[in-house]
Amino acid sequence: MRFLTFTSALALVAASPALSEPVFNRVSSFATPLNMASGEDQMRPTSAEIITATEDGMTLIYTDSPLGGIGLIDITDPKAPKPLGNIAMGGEPTTAQEIGGKVFVGVDTSESFTNPSGKLVTVDLASKAVTAECDLGGQPDSVARAKDGSFVAIAIENERDEEVNDGAIPQMPAGFVVKLPVKDGAIDCAGLQKIELTGLAAIGADDPEPEYVDVNAAGEIVVTLQENNHIVIIGADGSVTSHFSAGSVDLDGIDTKKDGALRFTGKKDGVLREPDGVKWLDADHIVTANEGDWEGGSRSWTVFKRDGAVAYESGASLEHAIAAAGHYPDKRNKKGAELETVELATFGGVPMAFVASERASLIGVYDMTDAANPVLKQLLPSGVSPEGMVAIPQRNLLASANEVDLIEDGGVRAHVMLYELAEGTAAYPMITSEGTAELLGWGALSGLAADPAQAGKLYAVSDSVYGAAPMIYTLDATQTPARITAALPVTRDGNPAQKLDLEGIASDGEGGFWLASEGRSDRLIPHGIYHVDAEGAIDQEIALPAELLAHEIRFGAEGIAVQGKTLWIAMQREWKDDPKGMTKLLAYDTEEESWGAVHYPLDPAGEGRWMGLSEITIDGDWAYLIERDNGTGAAAQVKSLTRVALADLKPAALGGPLPVVTKEVVRDLIPDLGVLNGYTAEKVEGFAIDAAGTGWVVTDNDGTDDSSGETLFWQIGAMR
Repeated sequence: MRFLTFTSALALVAASPALSEPVFNRVSSFATPLNMASGEDQMRPTSAEIITATEDGMTLIYTDSPLGGIGLIDITDPKAPKPLGNIAMGGEPTTAQEIGGKVFVGVDTSESFTNPSGKLVTVDLASKAVTAECDLGGQPDSVARAKDGSFVAIAIENERDEEVNDGAIPQMPAGFVVKLPVKDGAIDCAGLQKIELTGLAAIGADDPEPEYVDVNAAGEIVVTLQENNHIVIIGADGSVTSHFSAGSVDLDGIDTKKDGALRFTGKKDGVLREPDGVKWLDADHIVTANEGDWEGGSRSWTVFKRDGAVAYESGASLEHAIAAAGHYPDKRNKKGAELETVELATFGGVPMAFVASERASLIGVYDMTDAANPVLKQLLPSGVSPEGMVAIPQRNLLASANEVDLIEDGGVRAHVMLYELAEGTAAYPMITSEGTAELLGWGALSGLAADPAQAGKLYAVSDSVYGAAPMIYTLDATQTPARITAALPVTRDGNPAQKLDLEGIASDGEGGFWLASEGRSDRLIPHGIYHVDAEGAIDQEIALPAELLAHEIRFGAEGIAVQGKTLWIAMQREWKDDPKGMTKLLAYDTEEESWGAVHYPLDPAGEGRWMGLSEITIDGDWAYLIERDNGTGAAAQVKSLTRVALADLKPAALGGPLPVVTKEVVRDLIPDLGVLNGYTAEKVEGFAIDAAGTGWVVTDNDGTDDSSGETLFWQIGAMR
């Protein structure tokens, strides 16, 4: 019931265009390599970690650890951010803050965990030149500024080595907090005040590891000691005025097993919060995002009164909303969605909290009018692993910094993303399971099929990301956002079917389905076709023929469609017996139990990329296919809906020459993939034409594995 309570506002905002209440929508994305100078190696990993904005709200500043610098972005026009370049810091930057045209950057220069060091670097924003440095006596993490610009506070973490003693503390030297006055626009290094934090926490009292700091209007500093599970408040004079344990939380209705199945039936009691990000809500309340980096994993965020009493505890409610949006990270079940950081600001008189999930790559937007009863208003899609956020309420803007750069794996780059509060409707999520009687997690939608009788009713399958519990989802596309209303387990002998990588689905017209499974011999997953009845039970299994399997590669069946007694299967890429640039459309005659095929000509792939098929759907006189490369973001070149005349589908026997079909491009899907103003998704994997003749497209979010977790689902109009 808690899930329904905390997500009902989300459903209301997303589904009701009549609301006049303004909403946040993403308006632009900025890939961090754009800040590299001409001639630099843009294939180097880069990042956007902690982010801030200048006082005028026109420039964003983010720290970039891999490049050892800070990046600047001109957001005069937030819908068209412009690169302003990088500035080297002579170490690993952690956090930056701007005061009066000067940027103060914490920089880690540590030689080792046992010999930590760091400095505060001053950058003149106008000249982009480093003008001063202060030794900090340890490894800095978070940097915060006083509201009036009179000082900066720095958490000197002196972080632990996670490879030593399983990361347990104590690991010396101990951390502390530094307070540095700002005088006449410059840091007063001689006025450095070191604030000791030892002897306070019940866990690792002699080894505090301050993680995050924030300063309120009265000049008080709040600091989280994440591994110590403790929170400290430092008075305006620099003395510790109070401190308290962050405590623990009991969790019910959570997924506790990293097993490729989404089952929210587990329970954990006494889970340490271990807060990371922290912000002052007002003079009497602070808000923490409880990442749980060591022994924790509370999946929660908390509003504390300044005396340590809990005013509000989210428990698993935000994680439940994340699961309903298709973003739950099953591979992180010890810690769940890992709420990393929090940002607070007042927009149009409404105090708001933004809570970012590092592993789910989503931001929860809350109305904080009543600190004891926050109301979830929206979920915003972020890039991969949001590490930092900054609100710019005077411009109705929010920015997120997303640290993961997947260039070394051929994936998407790190991004900064901008959101604007304006009149309208929430663009995300585009599909959700919110509102089901029991929490229904989902993701990795890899194939799409239409109900033959009911317009707007569709079916989707999940792929090997959830191989322990393969599902057929029922979708209601007549609602906005579209609703996943049911999940039908695919079973074998009454148990969840194993060794499947479902990539295609087609209705058999009698309540059951044909499913295509992409094999992978190194994981003992066979290439095959399966028929399931209306209850999801497998009642027929058809292996690909031996003469074809002799030439197999990993990339196999990606879609299935029915034409009378014939099943057509789209093979993703060339196998060893295919000419370069050709892949097969396999035909299986269900009456004769015989195989044949035609060749489909693929577009040339870009350098370092491959081209393949992701779907096949038959409607009227045509077979529709999705052809795509494996490019993501700026590297994406081809995401197309094509079609082949059924009259051309005349299969020949395997083992000899195959006829080559003629394809026609129906629609370039790349503009559609830009509708959310994020980066271009790689996996457009599902297409279906419903009973009314409307075409529907869905992307596969890989279950958030090396992905932002975003699922795009949209219709492309009449196809008949």
